[in-house]
Amino acid sequence: MCNNGDNPTQEPAGHSRRGFLRNAALAGAGAAVVGTGASVIGASPAFAADATKTAEVGKWNPDPTSLQFTVAVMPDTQFLYWGSQDSVNRTPQEESFRYIINNSANPDSNIVFMAHLGDMTQDADPSSFEQVDKAFALLDAHGAAYSVVAGNHDLSGDDTRGDTTYLQTMGPRRFKHSKTFAGSDATGYNTAHIFQAAGRSWLLLALDWRTTDQGFAWADEVIKAHPKMPVIITTHDMVWSTYDDNVFPYESGDPEDNAGLSDHGHTVWDKLVDDNDQVFLTINGHYWPPGRTTKKNAAGNDVHLHIANYQNRYFGGGGMIRLYHFDLVRNTIDVETINPWILAQAPESRNELAAELARVSGPVDNFSVPIDFKERFSGFDPVPVRPARPAARELVKGTLAYWRFDGQGAAGTALTEGRRIRDLSGKGNDLTVVSMPGTAADALTWSADHHPDQPGHASLQFVGGRNPVHGAYLTTGAAAPLNSETFRTGYTIETFVRMPLDWDAGKNGNASFLSRRGSAGAAGKHGKNTDPNEPLAQFAITNNGREPQFNHYPMNDTYPTTNWGHGLVELKWWHLAVVNDGRFTRLYVEGAPVVDNPKRPSVGLTSLGLPWLVGGHEYAGAIDVVFHGNVGDIRIVNRPLPKDEFLTAK
Repeated sequence: MCNNGDNPTQEPAGHSRRGFLRNAALAGAGAAVVGTGASVIGASPAFAADATKTAEVGKWNPDPTSLQFTVAVMPDTQFLYWGSQDSVNRTPQEESFRYIINNSANPDSNIVFMAHLGDMTQDADPSSFEQVDKAFALLDAHGAAYSVVAGNHDLSGDDTRGDTTYLQTMGPRRFKHSKTFAGSDATGYNTAHIFQAAGRSWLLLALDWRTTDQGFAWADEVIKAHPKMPVIITTHDMVWSTYDDNVFPYESGDPEDNAGLSDHGHTVWDKLVDDNDQVFLTINGHYWPPGRTTKKNAAGNDVHLHIANYQNRYFGGGGMIRLYHFDLVRNTIDVETINPWILAQAPESRNELAAELARVSGPVDNFSVPIDFKERFSGFDPVPVRPARPAARELVKGTLAYWRFDGQGAAGTALTEGRRIRDLSGKGNDLTVVSMPGTAADALTWSADHHPDQPGHASLQFVGGRNPVHGAYLTTGAAAPLNSETFRTGYTIETFVRMPLDWDAGKNGNASFLSRRGSAGAAGKHGKNTDPNEPLAQFAITNNGREPQFNHYPMNDTYPTTNWGHGLVELKWWHLAVVNDGRFTRLYVEGAPVVDNPKRPSVGLTSLGLPWLVGGHEYAGAIDVVFHGNVGDIRIVNRPLPKDEFLTAK
């Protein structure tokens, strides 16, 4: 970076290299940076670089299907390449390149792409680019996927400047054998790259530090030619930090909002980003200290704008890399900043400044960006809705009851007292609506909401609670065959539930979405953890953090077995399944076994021949609470099902 007249007028003083060195708090680190100038070539043993143990280089082999992947970003490395001053050291950058290549095949990292943010050299001298060429040859030799952009230290002017040493060295011809290179504009300074990750294609645009209208028009055409691809923009100059490097962001304001658009950044935003909803992330270097902000685009969606630059740190940043760990399961991007060159050194050999730079852990260096990827990308690439499946398809061998709620009533309309819901298994276990005295007419309604993998695209919405008991529930008939079933050889019970935001532990906790009438005391149960007034089987959401619980009294024991799950968030659909193999009972949440599955035999389910309840919970022979939330398809089978036969199975 240099002060070139293009910086925002409000930029704080001290962002030049000289200004940084005047910063008393970091003067020692600054002096070390200056000291690298004439000493690196033929460095003395005092330099940490001599202690680096170069690792073997493995194979570039990322997994394009994994829902966890990493994009590596390398900001300004200019102080490593000052050829006109005979100050060149490829070692730190090459060590980072080895790390990137080796961690492409590491499933915990799965690095799929690397983007350099510009200012590869300090002086744009041909001798500097000759050394840059040799460093990047390491990536080329192993087939690594990467992009580069030009910074103001690599060249001058805008992208109509014509031929330069940068273009000859790092231009489109370099990528002719790259599987991810998707083309360039006519100037060669703006390039497009498409990499595969999480089972889809991602577009990365690497834009010149001074893109002109023709460059923006080209980039816009590329985006429109790939209308379903999420887009990352890398460039040298986009946003700048709004705090100085001697004040941590959490001392000067919000650590998630400490950057603003630069003059050129405003141009990039107005001409390319704002109207292209596919752009969700931009990353640039040029300015320091690092920072980030979020800005709404014309579609009302977030665009995350980040600065990564460590040239003002010891050894010019030493080839520091920023790792963007995408996790499409957790809906987050976890960001960390590391220095592979220093991490490759034996800890005891690192000098004090190197030890501080091995990992940078400030709030602008290590952080997480929550993104609901499906929702964020739905405007340009909506996820296909899984179609409903016919009930007959879900009637697996041993199905004793199957209740679903589609096609029986308009969403929002109430189920009145006595309304019957048919058992689709054909076994005669139909349900009938029962309302508690004084309950509102709309306490039980049809709903179109459903779990995305639920066969039936509908649910029942219960508005129930306790103190006083209110709501409506459903019950099997007095002579239903299911009432006397004891499941001695095993069973599977599964359903779908969702809690609303107003779910309250005191009013709604320990309410069953499915239970069996008949008290433990009446069945002769006794012993540890036995409550003689509780029902013989209850599948409920407890008041301890909305945890699912299956509490049941088996045939082989006098006291209950209880399976507990973890806390479930509101406004999210959950598939819950209980599976008993004739000996042990296991609770599954979204197909995953929970930790609290007791390792003691529990054979069958004790029965007094009384009805099953959906949405109702009995205590001491009376309904004491009604469920609050939505309940989707419910299926009861008289054998243990493998996960590939669950209602969520593909």
